[in-house]
Amino acid sequence: MAYLVPSEFVTKMVDAGESKIFMSTRDTLVRSTMAGAILALAAWFSITINVQTGQPLAGAILFPVGFCILYLLGFDLLTGVFVLAPLALIDKRPGVTWRGVLRNWGLVFTGNFAGAFTVAGMMAIITTFAFSTEPNAVGKAIGVIGETRTLGYAHYGAAGMLTLFVRGMLCNWMVSTGVVGAMISTTVGGKVIAMWMPVMLFFYMTFEHSIVNMFLFPSGLLLGAKFSLMDYLVWNEIPTVLGNLVGGLSFTGLTLYATHLKTAPKRALA
Repeated sequence: MAYLVPSEFVTKMVDAGESKIFMSTRDTLVRSTMAGAILALAAWFSITINVQTGQPLAGAILFPVGFCILYLLGFDLLTGVFVLAPLALIDKRPGVTWRGVLRNWGLVFTGNFAGAFTVAGMMAIITTFAFSTEPNAVGKAIGVIGETRTLGYAHYGAAGMLTLFVRGMLCNWMVSTGVVGAMISTTVGGKVIAMWMPVMLFFYMTFEHSIVNMFLFPSGLLLGAKFSLMDYLVWNEIPTVLGNLVGGLSFTGLTLYATHLKTAPKRALA
């Protein structure tokens, strides 16, 4: 595969962040809505595989298909713009401000949620025959996920909140590495391989991804799972979003930018 050296793909990261900040509201919402919907379909697909095979690794291996599709189509996830948009600000690109960064994050969050929730509604209809029966095995599994990953954290109080936050950090370390993977190669095959590896890792390790959770937890609520909207927001979505932001920007965006674009001077010979 055609490989770009780090200094080249980090420059592409900054360019991408700048372009997203100046993108029109319409295009930002369309791209983020489609991204949320496709990632939700991939999560549904993976849970179906897990239920049918009893092998979580099988679902994790195949989940990245959705991630690859949405990035090859040029759509945007909140976890990606968390990393890319601030780099344009740090690099002092003309016209880039914190207001522009926050506007981009807000629009992408809105679009991602709209897309994920739309698929959640479709999934709920399919798994219950339009709410005329009890959820099938896949629907019940999604409900269990919602309960264990909200009430399960709440049971441990502050320790649960810290665990949730760290899982969010680790998640976007890997997911944002997948976003960068789309820029490492100039061939479709190279991009797919580079995206696939870190995303498979995050999914199998059950780290917390804010956009995947925009599908899983509203789905559980629609299917009658025993947790509340407030449980979802306080004991999953909000801490996960913050963990995703800190992890992706710290471990991926800033480290790559600092060492490959703002490389320190070489040491002088003694």
